Amino acid sequence: MIAIDLLEKYGALRKSFAKNEIIFKENNLPAYYYQIVSGEVKMSNYNDDGREFIQGIFYKEQPFGEPPLFLNQKYPANAIAVEDSEILLLDRNSFMKLLGENPDISLKIIENLAQRLYYKSVMAAEMSTQEPEHRILKLIDHGIVYFNFKKDINGYLINFTRQQIGDLTGLRVETVIRTIKTLEKKGVLKIINRKVYR
Repeated sequence: MIAIDLLEKYGALRKSFAKNEIIFKENNLPAYYYQIVSGEVKMSNYNDDGREFIQGIFYKEQPFGEPPLFLNQKYPANAIAVEDSEILLLDRNSFMKLLGENPDISLKIIENLAQRLYYKSVMAAEMSTQEPEHRILKLIDHGIVYFNFKKDINGYLINFTRQQIGDLTGLRVETVIRTIKTLEKKGVLKIINRKVYR
């Protein structure tokens, strides 16, 4: 998203987070702009029954947690490293200065936020009205575009676990497994060595 050297020029620091380590907690006030150098991060929270709901998954070069930073509001979810990750942290004042002095970066941030807002709007409608097959395919197709899933001779490798697909679509993991098998039988998805391809 933002070039590493530019972030570092404005004072960004690199920090390593171990798998399952909390980067920031729900209800904390934001202090930093976060951008992934390597690894994977999820933002999630839990309902009263203790079920996790994933708000988003973020990969290399992607920022996360910016809306509360702009609004100076508490985080609506936790950010957790899905795997060992290296992340750039830039304090809020320096981040705002960077945006003010680099309007092209501001436009990139706006476009990124608009893309995420669009995705959330689409998925909210899907989750309330559509069948599991439709929800899962919508999520996968969005992932192919937005997360740049890798393509090989088998198709696009879907870099979500069955649990993550469930948490992102509001489906139980058993429903996800059953639905993916149905979609494979229909020739819409492929399962090779337990990995899902589109």
